[in-house]
Amino acid sequence: MKYAAHSMMWTATFTEKDLGLFDRLKRMGFDGLEIFLNHPESLPMEKIKEKMNETGMGCTLSVGLGKEQNLISPDSGARDAGVAFLKEAVDVACELGSDVVSGVIYSAWGEFTGKMRTEDEWNYSKECLLKVAEYTKGKGVMLALEPVNRFETYFLNTVEDTRKMVEEINHPNVGIHADTFHMNIEEESFYGAIKMAGEHLCHVHLCENNRGIPGTGHIPWDDVFRALRELNYDRWAVVESFVPAVEEVARMTAIWRQLAPSADVMAEEGLKLYRSKE
Repeated sequence: MKYAAHSMMWTATFTEKDLGLFDRLKRMGFDGLEIFLNHPESLPMEKIKEKMNETGMGCTLSVGLGKEQNLISPDSGARDAGVAFLKEAVDVACELGSDVVSGVIYSAWGEFTGKMRTEDEWNYSKECLLKVAEYTKGKGVMLALEPVNRFETYFLNTVEDTRKMVEEINHPNVGIHADTFHMNIEEESFYGAIKMAGEHLCHVHLCENNRGIPGTGHIPWDDVFRALRELNYDRWAVVESFVPAVEEVARMTAIWRQLAPSADVMAEEGLKLYRSKE
């Protein structure tokens, strides 16, 4: 596996002032950085490419679609905006040499109707994602759908549902993004959920149950890594834990207390644990 850390551990929006993260993570022993792509227009593309060449580090991208980009909205304008945003994300990934765009890319993150998902919403998402998947042809970029917990979406909460969506889209560039924080809330078994993703697993976030320092909570890391080994998973595994110091991110992810001395400590300790489990 290749290990990265998530940019939102240090910054809400990645800009030129954050380029030093590549050097910092390189010194820690990471293979890359995952950038949260919320404002593509402000991303210093050329500077990032220079820094990647300089450090030999890789890069992945994650996304959380907003209300105006909602692929399951009854408003076709919002769906079209979501498709356009994801295509732009694919273009950014291509330029940065990233092989994945992951996250909540199937509906708006944090938006609720107060009801269970509908068949229309399911079909809207499928149709939109297929359009983006067709756009990825020949670009070497996977779309990785991340099921997240019930407090962040009502649309995809489990790996089983996400596998159903992926198999109905039936496109080689669409897969599953598994995240242990969300699995801790929604799944009956970490091992079983990862094995359920199976051949569709193309991205992983490794987080403690309380988003604290990996290894200090109750995630059964032996089970997680056993499942990954049995799948011969060799793509990106990303440390994603947040700190209250980045206030915008803390609000978005409900971090209301100090879970570690710093993001650096979370990243370093997480990487140390994960490499010991391989």
